[in-house]
Amino acid sequence: METSVSTAVLSAARAAKDAQPALARLHRAAKDRVLRAMAEALVAQAEQIVAANARDLAAADEAGIAPGLRDRLALDADRVAAIAEQLRDAAALPDPVGEVIRGSVLDNGLELREVRVPMGVIGMVYEARPNVTVDAAGLALKAGSAVVLRGGSAALHSNTALIGVLREVLAAHDLPEDLIIGIDAHGREGVDVLMRARGLVDVLIPRGGAGLIRRVVEHSLVPVIETGTGKTHVLVDASADLDQAVEIVANAKLQRIGVCNALETLLVHRDVAEQALPRLTAPLAEAGVRLHADETAAGILAAAGTTAEVVPATEEDWDTEYLALELAIAVVDDLDQALAHIRAHSTGHTESILTSDVRSQQRFLDEVDSAVVMANASTRFSDGGEFGFGAEIGISTQKLHARGPMGLQEITASKWLVVGQGHARP
Repeated sequence: METSVSTAVLSAARAAKDAQPALARLHRAAKDRVLRAMAEALVAQAEQIVAANARDLAAADEAGIAPGLRDRLALDADRVAAIAEQLRDAAALPDPVGEVIRGSVLDNGLELREVRVPMGVIGMVYEARPNVTVDAAGLALKAGSAVVLRGGSAALHSNTALIGVLREVLAAHDLPEDLIIGIDAHGREGVDVLMRARGLVDVLIPRGGAGLIRRVVEHSLVPVIETGTGKTHVLVDASADLDQAVEIVANAKLQRIGVCNALETLLVHRDVAEQALPRLTAPLAEAGVRLHADETAAGILAAAGTTAEVVPATEEDWDTEYLALELAIAVVDDLDQALAHIRAHSTGHTESILTSDVRSQQRFLDEVDSAVVMANASTRFSDGGEFGFGAEIGISTQKLHARGPMGLQEITASKWLVVGQGHARP
């Protein structure tokens, strides 16, 4: 039996599907004008957007939201400007639609081309991330697709304000407003309906905590691109430059604690642990990070007189994405043990090795099976914007269709164009 929520969500998905052909026919210059106009409108209406966000923050504070999640939810004028800049970055990128991926002329003269085409309608399910509202809408627009957005009740007022600005710009450019539709008002039941909207929604992308992602992956009838949680690791190898390591570890953990590419487990080679751990953890202690340390790491930190709060690491800690001022630390005997630990506990998101040994670096890059594998760099670089994609719609940890930061190319499909001259198959 169809409820009022299912009627509303299916109507929204159908409206997005009906609107999408208008965008698919748009050439690049027109799409880029719209994206730049959206950026200008966001900046011009930053005060109203921040005021709407303040209502969400007040409710979040009353509910006792974790600091990392609150940081992810919060908007100010600078963050609105940064979100707008992502739209300008997307406008500056080549249009993926129509790009020839490959092609050939067969011996019989038949011409073949595989070209990029819009996905159609992209459904986004995410939590307390107002920036995703704009990133998803902007990237989808550039890639020729409509979007149906469910950003969660925690960001209801923020998302409503942002979507309202973007829809106004679409209308001002004689484009259907329903190219961007929000369904936050319909709650969890709305997500359930969206997951069943096969035929109206072409792909669903969940972005958020492990529970949300698991729910969508396990129950959606719409094809899903899975974005995973970020149980990220940094290995400080025996040959690491410790001056660099101190800076990289602090950056990976502290620059923004509530994001999926923030450091969650630090592994330190036994040969340098006694020297390295006090230096590596000093900036973390100053910032108030609680350290979940294994027995060896805890002993070294205690002997060094650390000012950090140190608690014994449990098995659960090795699998926890904290998104908070918390960090798991283990001392490993060698690269083999480090690789085994990562295989056992990684979510396949991002891992980094800090080393001066070329062979250890190459082995780490070859053997770690994550979407992004780094050497001598902060995990915070695991990001579509940092990769030059002009923002991202998420970081895929699966292996089908897309893996790693997903930019414009990753949210397109393809089709084959076949041109003959009266060909009939013999």
